[in-house]
Amino acid sequence: MKMRLLLASLIMVFLASSCSTDPIEPTDVPSAINAVEVEHELLGIVNAHRSAMGQGDLSFSPVAYEHANDHNDYMVATGTLSHHNFSLRASQISSETNAEFVAENIAKGYATAAEAFQNWLDSPNHKRTLEDDFTHTAISVKVDDNGTFYYTQLFYR
Repeated sequence: MKMRLLLASLIMVFLASSCSTDPIEPTDVPSAINAVEVEHELLGIVNAHRSAMGQGDLSFSPVAYEHANDHNDYMVATGTLSHHNFSLRASQISSETNAEFVAENIAKGYATAAEAFQNWLDSPNHKRTLEDDFTHTAISVKVDDNGTFYYTQLFYR
């Protein structure tokens, strides 16, 4: 009986310690270099696509840009492509801008704005976000020490 209790306790401790959670972005993430020309080019491509579809241009949002930059710094620092802490970013953007809906597209490894855009266009979920009824956006493009490009585009209405 004692052996079963001990075994059950060990299993419970193992299970409790092996659960994964959404990581919290560290506050001391170093800032990577922005590829500003690529950011501007990608925004132009996105707005040209939306215009061709009869959608309005997206207005640049400094608030969303700050959050997109912070998330790109996190992805560069961790070397991962992720939506970690998106709900926190969305909540903060909503709180700061009175937005009613926030969405995000991310990408990694595309050397040009056109390649990143085509990747999003080829994905039904990303395409839907690009073409949805948003009013504001910001695009952060950062490059790591190996020359890999990271993209975060935030949208809201």
